[in-house]
Amino acid sequence: MTDSNASPSPAAFDLEVDARGLSCPLPILKAKKALNTMASGQVLRVLATDRHSTPDFQAFAKQTGHTLVEQRTEGDVHIHFLRRR
Repeated sequence: MTDSNASPSPAAFDLEVDARGLSCPLPILKAKKALNTMASGQVLRVLATDRHSTPDFQAFAKQTGHTLVEQRTEGDVHIHFLRRR
């Protein structure tokens, strides 16, 4: 997990889901749908404003076997990078 005050270079990604403004469980559901269209090893970036999305995506990755590559917060947007298993 990356500190929100750090300025890391953005991780590379293959597809993005914009779930800003959506509440749980919609960011996870949109991510799951997008991951189902992706090839193994590809990376999905999810933008979310739901403050609970960080632990939600940690649990989602653990339950599904996808790799949570990175999580960071920029302003009020939580950014999650998942690598498809």
